[in-house]
Amino acid sequence: MTTKARTTSAPVLGLRALNRATLARQLLLRRASLSAEAAVAHLVGLQAQNVKPPYYALAARLDGFTPDDLSAPMADRRVARLVTLRSTLHTHTADDCLTLRPLVQAARDRELGAFRKGLVGVDLDRLAVLARELVEAEPRTMGQLREALLAEWPDADPQALSVAARCRLPLVQVTPRGLWGRSGQVTLTTAEHWLGRPATPAPAPDDTVLRYLAAFGPASVKDMQTWAGLTRFRDAFERLRPRLVTFRAPDGTELFDLPDALRPDPETPAPPRFLPEFDNLLLSHADRTRLVPPAYKGRTWAKNTAYRVLLVDGFVAGLWRLDDDALVVEPFGPLTGARRDEVVAEGERMLAALHPGSAYAVRFGTVRG
Repeated sequence: MTTKARTTSAPVLGLRALNRATLARQLLLRRASLSAEAAVAHLVGLQAQNVKPPYYALAARLDGFTPDDLSAPMADRRVARLVTLRSTLHTHTADDCLTLRPLVQAARDRELGAFRKGLVGVDLDRLAVLARELVEAEPRTMGQLREALLAEWPDADPQALSVAARCRLPLVQVTPRGLWGRSGQVTLTTAEHWLGRPATPAPAPDDTVLRYLAAFGPASVKDMQTWAGLTRFRDAFERLRPRLVTFRAPDGTELFDLPDALRPDPETPAPPRFLPEFDNLLLSHADRTRLVPPAYKGRTWAKNTAYRVLLVDGFVAGLWRLDDDALVVEPFGPLTGARRDEVVAEGERMLAALHPGSAYAVRFGTVRG
């Protein structure tokens, strides 16, 4: 049977069915009784350009979560922060730090290619060796590392040297950076040095496909490529096809899934959830209509800034922020009285988990129509 024939014969999953399935995989339909470390592994990492988003992400997903549930394994080096998927900083388990980074190394090599003009005369292999020696002797800020590399290659572009070190090496942000309620400069060493064991070979693409579907499916090949920031996953999906089930999205796109994965009834209730900026829920599909109504497309971003997002009935329905004395909810459209009560209750639960004893009130701001 041809791919076109298989796709045409596959059952269609409507937007609400896709929405509920994705929320279930993301632990957003019902909070899970998992450790923070287990949740980070299941979700294949949490995007973490800033310190706080992973904590808000887990507070929305885990029953009884407190900030120490993530800070403790990070301090114990069972969880760490480094650049992986989509060339962005993620919080990963130690195992994933040492395996996922090799998987995405090709993307880091392509990124480095854009800086070649600033690296004329720079031996990149020697740079990697020297940078490793420097950060493993003692953790360094990027400025300190750049200064040391400039001493070796004074004619190179300083930014290009920094990018080269970050692309060639798996550089982890060491604690206290990343711990809740703590501050600290971004200081770097290698993942191998910080975690006390060598990197392992990159996982087979097939294994990563299965993990992606478990956390984000049902999904298309293009969806996964968007999540990973890589291309050429089609062959892995085709090898796995006998082990997977297929569906069609409303637009006809072929979707793959694990046979026994959760696909709840489309009318399953979805409680409100407060998600942080850069939550992977909204960044891991090429087609985001399963989560973002077309009328609200583009309203969760402004230039390079992502806003904190409110889900109502499983879909993006507004933004939120913390002011000095209030959790301010800004819905995109009117909410019924019952919905507002649910949003307030969820907001109070989130505040109790992450800001216990605070004097924050929950109030509704200007509706952004």
